[in-house]
Amino acid sequence: MASYKATRIPSFPRLGEKVTQDTLYWRNYKTPVQIKEFGAVTKIDFSPLSPHNYAVTASTRIHIYGPYSQEPVKSFTRFKDTAYSGTFRSDGQLLVAGSEEALIRLFDVSGRVALREYTGHSKAVHFTDFSADRFHILSGSDDYTCRLWDIPSSAEVSRYSEHTDYVRCGTPSRLNPDVFITGSYDHTVKVFDSRKERSVMTMDHGQPVESVLLFPSEGLLVSAGGRYVKVWDMLKGGQVLVSLKNHHKTVTCLCMSSTGQRLLSGSLDRHVKVYSTTTYKVVHNFDYAASILSIALAPNDDSIIAGMTNGVLSVKHKKHPEDRKMVGGTSRHRPAYRVFVKGKNYMPKQDDFLVRKREKAHLKQYDKELKRFQVSKALDSVLKPHVRLKTPEVTVAVIQELNRRGTLKNALAGRDEKGLSILLSFLIRHLHEGGGTVGCGGQADPEAAGACREGDRLPAGADGGARHDGHPVCHHDGQERSSSPAEPSSQWIGGGQRWTGPDGEGNLMLLATATPISSSGLSAFSNQYGVELRDSLLESDTF
Repeated sequence: MASYKATRIPSFPRLGEKVTQDTLYWRNYKTPVQIKEFGAVTKIDFSPLSPHNYAVTASTRIHIYGPYSQEPVKSFTRFKDTAYSGTFRSDGQLLVAGSEEALIRLFDVSGRVALREYTGHSKAVHFTDFSADRFHILSGSDDYTCRLWDIPSSAEVSRYSEHTDYVRCGTPSRLNPDVFITGSYDHTVKVFDSRKERSVMTMDHGQPVESVLLFPSEGLLVSAGGRYVKVWDMLKGGQVLVSLKNHHKTVTCLCMSSTGQRLLSGSLDRHVKVYSTTTYKVVHNFDYAASILSIALAPNDDSIIAGMTNGVLSVKHKKHPEDRKMVGGTSRHRPAYRVFVKGKNYMPKQDDFLVRKREKAHLKQYDKELKRFQVSKALDSVLKPHVRLKTPEVTVAVIQELNRRGTLKNALAGRDEKGLSILLSFLIRHLHEGGGTVGCGGQADPEAAGACREGDRLPAGADGGARHDGHPVCHHDGQERSSSPAEPSSQWIGGGQRWTGPDGEGNLMLLATATPISSSGLSAFSNQYGVELRDSLLESDTF
């Protein structure tokens, strides 16, 4: 008895992915390590000193993690309410944070108790940082003010009340200790000089500002708010240089690579975009499981850390060559060399017989059913979601094999409406005959047909295919239009519409979809295999 031949699955060439140097670089990070925090992670800040520990602000706590540790090495828990904006000083010795209590606390990294508490704000303090001279603290609050504090005396040095809404972000100048920048929900970004009583520059972002960032040269400023990331030229009086709109939801955070050549932005759409600072085009994209509130890049670019709304901290470390050589701190023993070269140099003799070992054929589930002539079960096995969605070519190959055997009608017999709706949705998704796609009235315009309203009727031809024969086809702006019978039968079916036959029984001829599909294809399918396509088939959630 001849052995069973497995169903041949046709293979099609895939479109090649464009691999760039940025793609290779950003993919050189390991699988992310996830750390669960007590609440949404609102701020991540790296210490400027080696080994570059990082502070994570979440809920009522600030945790300090080592570069490769999954447990905090230090915790600050003296907050009665939500903590915000835990930030290191440039020497890595002090850490400042705001809170929902309208207090600013200053911590020694080696201790646990707050060294100073600064009172003066009347509402939550969302932004805190150190000035470049290390002797002052900057703060921005929901009381619409931003203030400058003296660290030793705990006194308020200056106060600015120009914003008309919450001040949620800011950044100090690293080159000039008197200059700092704030962003507010009043859509403005303001530049302040502590030597003057008012702001020296104002820029209108157009959306509530969530984050601001200075380039290393401080000639350019980046602001994020709404779906926009805008770059401003500070040397031209705050003129907008470029406006980037690559996110689908609000951009919440920004950070810069150590070289200043790459800009990263995180958003509520769960994506982190990497931009080139020369072309301002997206060169790479990271996907995450939840909306992103904060992101940070290590000073040596060894780690990318993202904080999400669900309290998960995602840590990606860069791969190093020594990681492959060391496993668990010890060198991996190489297996015996002779095992791999055994028989390699063997020379067969003249009297030797070559016996081929027959490999056991492992059949797929659909081939097993076809081998047992269980055609209905074979079709069921390839209509399962993981097969028809991920490998539709397998489903098509089995349907073609059933048609070749002449058993496709038997495989379809006895199916309920739900089973048929699954099959029809698959056909509508992937079936397309040649002949081009046209819109209503014979126009080669997909959008024109997509504008038809629900209830528009398309008469059926004698061959089972949908055709124009002079009947009203669609109503655009209240006008009836018709087309000649000579027009092609292939139609573009607009999203969200149903096309019904004129027989009064509600037999559905085509399902509304945004995919170009031949009208004769489904009708021929209906006529050949005796499947009635009724409206009730389309009430299933499968569509």
